[in-house]
Amino acid sequence: MDEFVPKRSIVRTIWGDPDVILLIFAGSAAEFALNRAVDWLFFTGKIPNDPIGRLFSTVRYAQEIVFVDEETAQRTLGRINAAHRAVERDREQTIPEWAFRDVLYMLIDYSERAYTLLYRPLTVSQRNELYSVFRRIGEGLAISELPESYADWQLDRRRHLVRDLCYSRHTALLFQQYRRHLGVWRYNLLLQVQAVLAPDEVRRLLRMSPNRLMLRLVQTYGLISPLNLQTVVHTLLVPPQYWAELRGFERVAA
Repeated sequence: MDEFVPKRSIVRTIWGDPDVILLIFAGSAAEFALNRAVDWLFFTGKIPNDPIGRLFSTVRYAQEIVFVDEETAQRTLGRINAAHRAVERDREQTIPEWAFRDVLYMLIDYSERAYTLLYRPLTVSQRNELYSVFRRIGEGLAISELPESYADWQLDRRRHLVRDLCYSRHTALLFQQYRRHLGVWRYNLLLQVQAVLAPDEVRRLLRMSPNRLMLRLVQTYGLISPLNLQTVVHTLLVPPQYWAELRGFERVAA
């Protein structure tokens, strides 16, 4: 059976690299907290109560789409849709359509930002491929009005950033939970990483300024990562209970 994502796709390279995955979710954690629909996260309580665990479960879902055949990927997308419908029934409200697009757009953007920061910029064809794969994922999640091309998506992404983000009490509460679950020094490291990854609008709302030293450290790590220092870095960034799970995210690129 055909693979949902071709074996040599840049998407497999990105989502099979634990270092890139860590950066994707470091940046996403900042933007999640600012989204105008973040109250949905607090309705279930799952992300505020275990933000790292819930982000890692998102990785598992993503890999169950990216690294499997078409039929298996569609089953995973169906489970995600069913979970969303269950939350909507419990709350007796409908999750806004724009909120689904926001999350999809966020994963596209931070996939590119994280890989670029750690290794190198994507080529034009790789950017198009990244968007094409996530557009198919969006269609599988019944997300409407998705742009036709990467270039069109870039324009819509900027519109969503300006329109759909704001600093709220939920933002403050979610960052408090990040600090509680990470500890003080891991939390401060998270803020530094977010400041070099996030788009300007996110940094402005969170009053973050990128640190040149942190930028250089991350870029240097990308150059020396073949020396197998990942275990040391993962130990510094992630609490001990998640170390084994993080190592399990590694997939060998074709």
